[in-house]
Amino acid sequence: MLKIGDFSKLSRISIRMLRHYDEIGLLVPKSTDPFTGYRYYGEDQLPVAGQIAALKDMGFGLSAVGEILKIYDDPQKLAEFLTVKRAEVKAEAEETGRRLLLLETAIKRLRKDGTAMSYNVILKTLPERYVASVRQIIPAYDQEGMLWHILMKETAPLNIQDGDPCYTLAIFHDGEYKESNVDVEVQKSVRGSYPDTGHVVFKTEPPVLIASATYQGSYEKVDEVNEAVANWVQDNGYDFNGLSFNIYHVSPHETQNPEEWVTEVCYPVRKK
Repeated sequence: MLKIGDFSKLSRISIRMLRHYDEIGLLVPKSTDPFTGYRYYGEDQLPVAGQIAALKDMGFGLSAVGEILKIYDDPQKLAEFLTVKRAEVKAEAEETGRRLLLLETAIKRLRKDGTAMSYNVILKTLPERYVASVRQIIPAYDQEGMLWHILMKETAPLNIQDGDPCYTLAIFHDGEYKESNVDVEVQKSVRGSYPDTGHVVFKTEPPVLIASATYQGSYEKVDEVNEAVANWVQDNGYDFNGLSFNIYHVSPHETQNPEEWVTEVCYPVRKK
């Protein structure tokens, strides 16, 4: 029999952890002196201590270790546990790699331009949504309001219900900047089912992975925000995968003060 101190040295597990393992039933001493409380371990428990240490090094929590020890002598069942854990660790490694890349590109960008972090770019999926849509050629980008006027006027008799959440956005179908005659589509997410009107089409939009940056202020800032998002896409190993669009979280419909407008500049993307 080995005293807890000797067992600790041989197993390379601290006395504090051995006591904890005893308390949770993971590695119980062979005997405990009822008068002194001293714990005594058998030498045949050293392999179990090694198994616990190995499983912890692989990233298993103590509750999982306890379950695995029950089937440790069954190679097939043990392999199943290890295979699942390997997949988890791979996913964690990929996520860590993604975060490292984000940090590295942000640092590089800051060294080139101290204002590079003025607009924080995030990657997210815009969910599937049912929308009321109006698409037309309009004289210029600043005439987008005419499309919203059409949408609101023609849907007013339908008493449409806002989606939850309610996205109002504009999609720019030209794929490039144009001085005039621009192809713009405005959308508002809605609930329910409605008939198309003269200019309004109701349709379901699929989910889309986007890189986006949200800012507060007038639309004059949109060019620099576009640049920030485009730089992020190029720096972080993504390709553009569709038409850019803006989501209007707070628009002129809610307030006439441009400083209170909140706009999200979005680019559909895919991993290279």
